[in-house]
Amino acid sequence: MMFNSACIRTGSMLNVLVAVAIATAAGQDKRPSTTSAAEAIGNDPTAPVARGEIVSDLGKSAMYVFQARNGDYWFGSNDQGVYRYDGKVIFNFTTKDGLCSNQFRGVQEDQSGNIYLTTYEGISKFNGKSFTTLEDLASTPPTDWKKQPDDLWFVGPPDAGVVFRYDGKSLHRLEFPKTRLGDEHFAKMPRSQFPNAIYSPYDVYCILKDSNGNLWFGTTCVGVCRYDGKSFDWLTDKILTAAPVRSIFEDRKGNYWFTYSGGASLDGFRMVNNFDKLQEHREGTIIEGMSIIDDDNGKLWTAALGAGAFKYDGTQKLHYPIKEGNTAIEVFAIYKDNQGVLWLGTHNGGAYKFNGKTFEKFRP
Repeated sequence: MMFNSACIRTGSMLNVLVAVAIATAAGQDKRPSTTSAAEAIGNDPTAPVARGEIVSDLGKSAMYVFQARNGDYWFGSNDQGVYRYDGKVIFNFTTKDGLCSNQFRGVQEDQSGNIYLTTYEGISKFNGKSFTTLEDLASTPPTDWKKQPDDLWFVGPPDAGVVFRYDGKSLHRLEFPKTRLGDEHFAKMPRSQFPNAIYSPYDVYCILKDSNGNLWFGTTCVGVCRYDGKSFDWLTDKILTAAPVRSIFEDRKGNYWFTYSGGASLDGFRMVNNFDKLQEHREGTIIEGMSIIDDDNGKLWTAALGAGAFKYDGTQKLHYPIKEGNTAIEVFAIYKDNQGVLWLGTHNGGAYKFNGKTFEKFRP
C-alpha cells in the first residue's frame, strides 16, 4: 500500500484485486551473494554500528525511492526489507536487523536526520546505528488531531482506517470522523458478514503536507480529506470515491493533483485549484496513475504501473515505456532526488534512473 510514500481506494472487489496484484507482483528473485555489513565497516570505533548485509545489487522489488539529506538513498521493497546506498555500498536490512516487517509502504526523514520506514507491521526508526519500533498509543483521544510544523504523519495498517501522527515522542493513532460515505459502505458491507475484508473505506494510501501546512489524505473509497488543524473537509467526486487515490501533489501554481487506479477503465489524474471545484476529466491522461511529481522545469511526471512513466506539460503527454526484454516492468512510484534527478521504483525490475533522455536501470 507505498503508500510514499504513499494512496489507495476503490470498491471492495477492485481493492482486493489491487491488493493481490501488489502482493504477487514483487519478484521471487534470490538475493545476490552477501557479506556482513559489520565486516565492511571494520574495527573503526568511531564508525556507526550497522547491521545488515552488503549486496551487489538491488532485488527485483524496489518500490520506494528516497534520498536523505546526507545523500544516502533508501529503496523500500515488497518482500526483501530495505536497501541503503551510500554512493559506494548497498546495505540490505531486514527483520533480522530489527525492522518491523520486510514489506514497505514509505520512507521519510525528520529534522535530526533520523529515517522512518513505514511497513505493514509498524514504523521503524533508524538513528544511523540501529532500528527501533515506534509504539503507538492504542487509544488516542480526538484532541490528539493536531497540526504542528515538525510532526511526521504515517499511513496506518490495512483494514484499520487510521493514520499516525508522530510528535517526536509519541505516536498518536488517529481515526477520521465518520462520514456519510463511510457509513454507507459499512451498511453495504457489514463487518459481521464480511469479517475477512482486507480494507477499510478510511484506509489511507497517501499523505501530503501542503505549502500552507494542511494535511491531505487519499482514502480507499471515501474520497480525499483535507485537515487544516481545526476541521475536516472532503472531496467526494465519484472518481475519487470509486478507486484508490494513490498520490496527491501540489504544483507550483497551487493546484492539487490526484492520481488514482482501479483497473483499465479508471484512468488518469484529476486537478483542483478551488477546493470545492474539481476540474473536468481530461482526455488522454494517465492509465493507472500510481504516483505524481514535477521536475525542475515544472513538468508533471507520473508512474503508471504497467504502462511505464509519462511526462505531462499541461496539454500533451510523452510516454516512457519501461521494459526488460519483452517483460513490462510494473512502475510503482516516481521520485525526484536532491539533485533533481528522477527515479522510478518498481515491483519487478529494481530501480530506474532518468539520464535526461530515457530511464536506465540503476546499477551501482
